Amino acid sequence: MPEHLVRNAVYEGCTAGFQEARVVLVGAGWDGTASYRPGSRFAPIALRSETVLAQENYSPYFQQDLSELPVHDAGDVDIPFGNKEEALRRIEQTASFLVDSGKIPVFIGGEHLITLPAVQPLLRKYPNLVVVQLDAHLDLMDVLFGERFSHGTVMRRIYEKIAGDGRIFQVGIRSGSREEYQFAAAHTRLFPFTLRDFVSEIPQLIGKPVYLTLDVDVFDPSLIPGTGTPEAGGIFFPEFMELLQAMRPLNIVGADLVELAPPIDPTNTSTIVVSKILRELLIALAGKKEEGE
Repeated sequence: MPEHLVRNAVYEGCTAGFQEARVVLVGAGWDGTASYRPGSRFAPIALRSETVLAQENYSPYFQQDLSELPVHDAGDVDIPFGNKEEALRRIEQTASFLVDSGKIPVFIGGEHLITLPAVQPLLRKYPNLVVVQLDAHLDLMDVLFGERFSHGTVMRRIYEKIAGDGRIFQVGIRSGSREEYQFAAAHTRLFPFTLRDFVSEIPQLIGKPVYLTLDVDVFDPSLIPGTGTPEAGGIFFPEFMELLQAMRPLNIVGADLVELAPPIDPTNTSTIVVSKILRELLIALAGKKEEGE
């Protein structure tokens, strides 16, 4: 295992050993470029604590139990706060190890910038990788507050590493600058406001390697107020579950869940809801039957 991985609490139901696991969960609590409200660095520990206290392992949506599926919680990347380059290097080193080991990595952020190092090993392994982004924001700025590597520029940096247009699907978007929308119109596939139009596109992605990045601000802020940059509007849990079920036939080779900031929501509701979202995501990935099973 990478030297910078540390194990604290374990996400409830992730009982498989590393060797037998198909999906491996890792925390990456970096929020050093948060441009509005910080706090997402605390999401990995908060989510694990919440599942121990108040979460069942059984999904009535998929009719499967997380504790019976091949999911391993490998712990957290030990983040050196104040050193962005080293933090990103450690996340990428961990992702590379998991990809080389034949696992499906699922990272808990942290801010959205953690997607860049998480996805790079998969781009090397799968040159035709498609990225599906569920988000309120385009994150296509070239520079944000003088930074080229930021949670607001992450999809622009990922686009630069992808060969060809139309391989980033941006879903649920409802915020961005004029320049970002112009860039998206020229280079990405944009499905604003709702998930409905994207669902009809899913069949064309069957057989392609897919990376799913889920920024929790895609949800309506009345459901998840504990996020750094909330936006009016957004989806609700039933819509997300319909999408997740529709995406299950896809070859999802990696995923992340980012931008939950537990300290912002003193009711703890955001963490409770996101813990359920993460449970369903893990079950969708690990509970899928592979060919020959």
